[in-house]
Amino acid sequence: MKLPVFEDVKRATGRIHGFAVPTPLLSPPVLNELTGATVYLKPENLQRTGSFKFRGAYNALSLLDDEARAAGIVAVSSGNHGQGIAEAARLLGIHATVIMPFDAPAMKIERVRRSGAAVELYDRVTGDRETLARELVERTGATFIHPFNHPDVIAGQGTVGLEIARDLQAREETPDHVFVCTGGGGLTAGVALSVLEVFVKVRVHTCEPEGFDDYRRSLESGRIEQNLRRDGSVCDAIITPSPGEISFEMNRNRLAEGMVVTDREAMDAVAFAFCELKLVLEPGGAVGLAALLKSGKQFSGETIVVVLSGGNIDPELMLKALGGQK
Repeated sequence: MKLPVFEDVKRATGRIHGFAVPTPLLSPPVLNELTGATVYLKPENLQRTGSFKFRGAYNALSLLDDEARAAGIVAVSSGNHGQGIAEAARLLGIHATVIMPFDAPAMKIERVRRSGAAVELYDRVTGDRETLARELVERTGATFIHPFNHPDVIAGQGTVGLEIARDLQAREETPDHVFVCTGGGGLTAGVALSVLEVFVKVRVHTCEPEGFDDYRRSLESGRIEQNLRRDGSVCDAIITPSPGEISFEMNRNRLAEGMVVTDREAMDAVAFAFCELKLVLEPGGAVGLAALLKSGKQFSGETIVVVLSGGNIDPELMLKALGGQK
């Protein structure tokens, strides 16, 4: 099992330069006042394709040799990885096929197609997307790019953490906590790898939806735990069956305790971001913010960084969030 190291993240920074957006570090006064903490937000909803996923996708695809590029690539995604893959493939001239669930947000499916990728739909309850991907790879000779269990993808996501660390150093700030929206753990692994390289005492927390807190449970048990369900949360972007083997091996001794929020709290965070911060988030991209808002004054006096991982939300769901509906 190849585990990314900090040097891989630094190399990834060079590869994605000029293609990925170096997102800013924001410190909204309203959050500082509500929590008593010094809060910084890393808004990856402003990233190309609307989420952090473009970073890892572009890094991984740029490392493919000419033969692999000619054969094309296959990805599985609920939407954000698919968009990142499709756009990176378009920029690099690679044919991409993305396997997506029928119930993925329509906006995400449309944008994958808009970037030129082929889309194959499946039922996430009865189907196994990775089995479908393996069959397609065997039939076509394409390369499979896993959304989170891939060392080059994780190294690309680690550039989020490297930017956080560099921006905090420039402000002469030392973080106490970093909250990361967590599905399979690729983003969390990359962020933890980078920020802990610079700030050795920072506590990095997974943030997950209730009923899909496989990462929190895995960290507590010391082994990879499964989710009992594969659907049933508005946080579609971070619903995964279990942690990735690579990310879990990286994270098991690096992370602090996990945090869990309800769908209602995630939707309230979407509404808060829109109304108070003027930021558009999807529920899965808002669980870190939801965990912060839920904590009240628990972290008063400390410095917290919250990664906002994505903003690809259908208008209908945004209206539900603003109307106070789950």
